[in-house]
Amino acid sequence: MNLTIENILLVGSLLLLISIFAGKTSYKLGVPTLILFLGIGMLAGSDGIGGIMFDDPKLAQFIGVVALNFILFSGGLDTNWNAVKPILKEGIVLSTLGVLLTAVTLGLFVWLVTDFTIYESLLLGAIVSSTDAAAVFSILRSKSLALKNNLRPTLELESGSNDPMAYVLTISCLTLVTNQDQDLLSIIPIFLQQMLVGGIAGFSFGKLSKYIINKIKLDFEGLYPVLVIALMFITFSATDFVGGNGFLAIYICSVYLGNQDLIHKKTILKMYDGLAWLMQIVLFLTLGLLVFPTQVVPYIGIGLLISLFLIFVARPVSIFISLAFFKMKLRRRFYISWVGLRGAVPIVFATYPLLAGIDKANMIFNIVFFISVTSILIQGTTLSVVAKWLNVALPEEEKKLSATDLLLTENPKAEMKEIKITSGCYAVDKKIVELGFPKNAIIAMIKRDDSYITPNGSTVIEGLDTLIVLADRPEIFEEVYKTISGKAV
Repeated sequence: MNLTIENILLVGSLLLLISIFAGKTSYKLGVPTLILFLGIGMLAGSDGIGGIMFDDPKLAQFIGVVALNFILFSGGLDTNWNAVKPILKEGIVLSTLGVLLTAVTLGLFVWLVTDFTIYESLLLGAIVSSTDAAAVFSILRSKSLALKNNLRPTLELESGSNDPMAYVLTISCLTLVTNQDQDLLSIIPIFLQQMLVGGIAGFSFGKLSKYIINKIKLDFEGLYPVLVIALMFITFSATDFVGGNGFLAIYICSVYLGNQDLIHKKTILKMYDGLAWLMQIVLFLTLGLLVFPTQVVPYIGIGLLISLFLIFVARPVSIFISLAFFKMKLRRRFYISWVGLRGAVPIVFATYPLLAGIDKANMIFNIVFFISVTSILIQGTTLSVVAKWLNVALPEEEKKLSATDLLLTENPKAEMKEIKITSGCYAVDKKIVELGFPKNAIIAMIKRDDSYITPNGSTVIEGLDTLIVLADRPEIFEEVYKTISGKAV
């Protein structure tokens, strides 16, 4: 079946609908939804019952890059800086040194067991060196897996921030494969430029985006998420244009924005959550269509060998070496090494050798696909079991929603107070977003004269207003009073 303008919307919407229903069923059966999305794409492809002919790595790569923008940005927006800050050093080491060690360890193994050259082996290692943000975010959050201490923020920070490193290594190794006269030292300047420019650009665009979002006055609330999408793509493409790592830039930008006071922030977060799920489905369906199962079968043996080495040797070795200088219990290190999920990102990166036209590009692509599938099946289905076995999961009775979750879901257990604003108060004539309200409190409603107003970040406080404030616990109101009076400024 060839896709045409007339039937592409019908086919696409049917695949989306099937994926959503399959995802609901798979959750009950304990099968990761992402593997179902891949399977549906493969069934719809030319080797499956759908018969859709799709063999365009360039288009698949474009869809993959766009989807990764949304997935990484959404993950960054949901990242709580206060939770991440204590484990920032561990996260950075895992997402840089950990990725490099995984790529090198696996690359050397591939070189020993196959007829690949050393550069081709390192290229394969680089492609699968990072954990997949979509897979980790999706499985951890769908299972509502509560982990002890700062283990979950560590895993989410690593998965959200290590794709840029894997991307740089993939491009660098691909350069070495296509230009045999270059040596390893020649890629160091490229690596430094990508990471440094990407980091600086991400923080700079984050500050600029906050200013634009809060200062621009749009007539419709629904335009604010559209504005953020535009700023996201500008951040990625502008950073890439000046030689920086666009993936790193959008992740840093989104983490910064997610921890700032923004106008219509709740609307933006909800929209991105939905778009991230849409992009995950579209990405996995596309990659499923791109894969020809009959071409994967000949590489099952070598693919399984490489996959098992990655899961049980390369990943644990890289984690234990990377975390050697940090105080951390052994069982936590084992669990971090187990949550080394590979998903769509390696498959997207595997399209780069295809487009470069190197000799073993097709073999690399099929092996990478098999590694991603086995990783999701073996590791993704056992995250909860291994967490309980290693005693890193919180008991059911100790699981608690965060203060932000309580407030956003309007939990009735939240404390409530009415605060009268005097005409000479510091907060008068200021937008809510300008006050720097405590993170664990929100202004749920404003009583003005005889009417009630549902506020947002751009709402201006007036004298004689009565603020109806919700807070996680009573002592938070002390911070609220200081903020309103100007003493916290």
